[in-house]
Amino acid sequence: MQSLVDFINGIIWSPALIYLCLGAGLFYSITTRFMQVRHFGEMIRLLFAGQSSDKGISSFQALAVSLSGRVGTGNIAGVAAAIGFGGPGAVFWMWVVAFLGASTAYYESTLAQIYKEEDEGQFRGGPAYYIEKAMGQKWYAWIFAISTIVACGLLLPGVQSNSIGNAVEAAFGSGDVIETTLGTFSSAKIITGAIVCVVLAFIIFGGVKRIAHFTQIVVPFMALGYIVIAFVVILLNIDMVPSVFATIVGDAFTPMAGVGAAIGWGVKRGVYSNEAGQGTGPHAAAAAQVDHPAQQGMVQAFSIYIDTLLVCSATAFMIIITGAFNVHGAEGAFLVQNLPSDIAANSPVFTQMAIETAMPGLGKPFVAIALFFFSFTTILAYYYIAETNVAYIHRTIHVPGLMFVLKLFLLASVFYGAVKTADLAWALGDVGVGLMAWLNIIGILIIFFMAKPALKALRDYELQKKAGVKEYVFDPVKLGIKGADYWEERMKRKGQKAPDLGEDSSTGTAKSTL
Repeated sequence: MQSLVDFINGIIWSPALIYLCLGAGLFYSITTRFMQVRHFGEMIRLLFAGQSSDKGISSFQALAVSLSGRVGTGNIAGVAAAIGFGGPGAVFWMWVVAFLGASTAYYESTLAQIYKEEDEGQFRGGPAYYIEKAMGQKWYAWIFAISTIVACGLLLPGVQSNSIGNAVEAAFGSGDVIETTLGTFSSAKIITGAIVCVVLAFIIFGGVKRIAHFTQIVVPFMALGYIVIAFVVILLNIDMVPSVFATIVGDAFTPMAGVGAAIGWGVKRGVYSNEAGQGTGPHAAAAAQVDHPAQQGMVQAFSIYIDTLLVCSATAFMIIITGAFNVHGAEGAFLVQNLPSDIAANSPVFTQMAIETAMPGLGKPFVAIALFFFSFTTILAYYYIAETNVAYIHRTIHVPGLMFVLKLFLLASVFYGAVKTADLAWALGDVGVGLMAWLNIIGILIIFFMAKPALKALRDYELQKKAGVKEYVFDPVKLGIKGADYWEERMKRKGQKAPDLGEDSSTGTAKSTL
């Protein structure tokens, strides 16, 4: 099983996907004139603007839901894996992915807002919806929807629960060993998997509103608590910070693990962590209640900074400062070995050892608790994403009980992942991430060259902001954007009229007076 999954990963995560992720981010950064820098202040303002409604959630709730997907085991175990297989230089390439990926996140999330729909009293949207409406290719949208249901409903949840199980076992011991026909498992992992499934079932059977309310409380709390501990560890070793920076930057260009390993693992784990371009973030973005699609695009762009530049960097600095890592070379050899050889690089143990070194007695249990919240909220986000794509399929073919079956499969995946080995869990997760990234990035690039809807929305928003309008209005007809049915109906329902800005928002040029 492991060899087959590794073979598939070798195809999906070829250098072509690495270059596609970096190239797409650079392309959108240039075409949006680096909106991730120009609109940084506006991103923060928009976090707390707008309110939820019966149909949609607030911008902050949408950020929390998307962050619950972005901030997960990738920020702890994923960073450790990037360093363990790509060397410290991989962290630099994670930063590059985050900076460039913020523009990709803007673009895909704005598309989700433009082409969202109302479905049974709530907003739905995401890549499947904008691929169908903007590209006009329903077959491609269906491929993405099915791939996403498999990835987020079956493959990715097991990665999150696996990290929880490994962290609990490392912190509190394995307990009794239980032999079954399926293999030998520790009682600690079995109990952990069962507890996670019970709590998860209570929430996912409550719908998106319950998910949003849970994540808006838990996500800021867990991220802040983790960052505080990380900063304490860094402050205790503040004299080493310059050398850590030098190590990361220096190893990025003269990597101990090889150029391909540093860039490859940095991009791979960067995409896994912040999900820019993967197509997961747009699902939460579409559920937000906003006055203009570009607003939610900016909020989602900011979430990339929180995930990678803040949380992932905190993990990386702790690990490198304390030296709690190994770097794997070819054929099982170690390029750097500071820890026992039996510690898996794709597990949370590097991070646990790092905190334990600085704060004896705290590291292992703290990371276990942090991982529970990080990973648990990520599983919730995965469920919501899978549910949205099932809802998309229901628009054409209604299969009774399909949502219930999805919940059962997800719960089974979570339990299975909690008790299985880390290598298999991560390999399956990488298949899901890579497949979605290929389909989504190609899709949004085609949409860009066909109509540039997200770019038009950005320009329109900038012109309205410059004009000092009191209430933003999005008129897709005026901008030459087709298929944005929700926004067209909203304009009619509210009797809104697009403001005269003195420029053509669809091109950014002055209007002709002829």
